[in-house]
Amino acid sequence: MTRAVALAVSLAVAALLGAADGSSARAQNPQLFGTVGPDFDIVLKDAQGNQMTKLDKGTYEIQIEDLSDFHTFHLRGPGVDERTTIGFTGTMTWTVTFTDGTYSYFCDPHSSTMRGTFTAGNPVVATPPPTTVVTPKSKLVLTSGPRFVITLKTAAGKTVKKMKRGTYRMLVRDRSQAHNAHVKAPGFDRKTTLPFVGSQTWKVKLARVGTFRFLCDPHASTGMRGSAKIVR
Repeated sequence: MTRAVALAVSLAVAALLGAADGSSARAQNPQLFGTVGPDFDIVLKDAQGNQMTKLDKGTYEIQIEDLSDFHTFHLRGPGVDERTTIGFTGTMTWTVTFTDGTYSYFCDPHSSTMRGTFTAGNPVVATPPPTTVVTPKSKLVLTSGPRFVITLKTAAGKTVKKMKRGTYRMLVRDRSQAHNAHVKAPGFDRKTTLPFVGSQTWKVKLARVGTFRFLCDPHASTGMRGSAKIVR
């Protein structure tokens, strides 16, 4: 082999290797890092240590460090549903492709307090439907219990958010001795008692604009409350 041919072969091999190395570099996915535990903490960060709130859509390598056998790291959203399991501690890596949308990560047993969210790409924001204004022709149903939930709906099952002034007929259903049903509005204040379980029909006169409030007195601070606007 002549020196010229040998040089040409060497250059060709180098070019191929360089192309391969470049392809590998381009093919490397960006990395994210998630941690759950050992206390009641869960976080997802990028390679610079910033907590995730928004990222570009695409494929990512996610390294999860689970530091507790009573927590999980659960990642869920459009096209994604990955998790560690109760009892597992250690590190695992997921390859995940994010599309336009909102994603959440949380601990399954403690999802109410151990959770976070972020968006990928440009998620479509849904326009909420217009709020229907309830009139006195609608029969209202207020339900308290048996669990720690209180709701105000029409007889057709629609949640009440706005209501016109006037006199309403309201079916009040108190389903637990541990709860009561209390309605407070401008010029109106009535409630059931704690030992009472059953149904009552109230005539509720709303003469002024303001706020219609409904609650369970013993458990209002834990979420058993709601409200609607009284409009002209």
